[in-house]
Amino acid sequence: MMTIKKWFAGLCLSVPVMLLAADAEVPTFVGWRGLHRDGVYAETGLLQQWPSDGLRELWAVTNAGSGYSSPVIVGERLYVTGTDAAEKQEMFSAYTLAGTRIYSVPYGSTWKGSYPPVRSTPTFYQGNAYTVSGSGEVVCIDCATGKIRWQVDGQAAFDRVNGKWGACESPLVFDDKVISTPCGSKAYMVALSAQDGKVLWQVPPIEKESGGYISPVLIAYRGRRQIIQQTSNSLVGVDPDTGALAWRFTEWPAHTKFIARIVCNTPVYRDGRIFVSNGYNQGAFQVQLSDDLRGVKLVWRNEDLDTHIGGFVLVKDTLYGSSWISNSKGNWVAVDWTTGKTLFDTAWPGHSKGCIIQAGEQLIVYEESRGSIALIRPSREKFDVVSEFRFRYGSGPHWAHPVVHAGVLYVRRGAALAAYVLK
Repeated sequence: MMTIKKWFAGLCLSVPVMLLAADAEVPTFVGWRGLHRDGVYAETGLLQQWPSDGLRELWAVTNAGSGYSSPVIVGERLYVTGTDAAEKQEMFSAYTLAGTRIYSVPYGSTWKGSYPPVRSTPTFYQGNAYTVSGSGEVVCIDCATGKIRWQVDGQAAFDRVNGKWGACESPLVFDDKVISTPCGSKAYMVALSAQDGKVLWQVPPIEKESGGYISPVLIAYRGRRQIIQQTSNSLVGVDPDTGALAWRFTEWPAHTKFIARIVCNTPVYRDGRIFVSNGYNQGAFQVQLSDDLRGVKLVWRNEDLDTHIGGFVLVKDTLYGSSWISNSKGNWVAVDWTTGKTLFDTAWPGHSKGCIIQAGEQLIVYEESRGSIALIRPSREKFDVVSEFRFRYGSGPHWAHPVVHAGVLYVRRGAALAAYVLK
């Protein structure tokens, strides 16, 4: 039986988050879970039903290096992080969109504890890639050449305090700032210069706080911006210009199974409301920002959408995701965004929980037990499976979140990566 410790290593998937209000400017970077980091891929002309034998495969490789991170497509290249063969060094690789590797370069040290595979999905901004190694090194890489432009050791610089499964965030990058959350005794959160890695501001330490497996989120509300982050015990709001801590939410229920709360899913944001859910019977929460962005209040709590590591998506006024029943079992759940009411909570026969994204008007799920990839029709009444096939490449957990770009679905498992036609 897999130990809890080994299972938790997959929490590293969780990672970054930038979610902007509808009236905010289009973000100038791309990375984790799409353009807005909400798992939504605004594609058109996609298949409404898949062939009975599965989507047509464009290519597959097995040399991407072991990892749980997602690939990112920028221009005519695909970029992905993975480990070397010994799983001691983290590697940054560039591929053509036909699956041919252009280069692969080392950039940081893997996590030394259980599950060393790469966690962080890189963030791309103005020709550079920014990522965080499992050991906590913040790194800037020139995308054209793979050359390391600068590197900051979070442990040495900020006395970084990781959770039990290493550093898992993908940095938030905007306004020439790189935001990372070392949760150390010297700084809770820091803004580094995107050009040279120098410290621009830092949030003072928060006592008894350790890093979770979530990345910072930039949101906009009533004409102002704020960074949202969640770590082991707190959901916080930070001023993006000064680093001032605006508010801190800690009103979680007693949770005695683990010493520290496990937080591992990118929050969803819309119109002043923030939704979080992190599995292990912690439940789901929606909080409302105050008009001055100086505080939040609880709007509702839901016990059913108790998402483990697969994320969730908001389609119109419905949240979709999977729940944690045990480390090997989970249902699929829909919840009303406004009221928190559960619309359905159902098992997918023969399957378990997993990752979810929105592609065009449909949902795509990647189930973690069997590796089933399914096309789901959004419904407030049932988990409506339209088509499915199994991903049979690679080894290890099916934890990497899938990606859609220009009508192509990219799926990863361990060192394997494949591309499928969605049109």
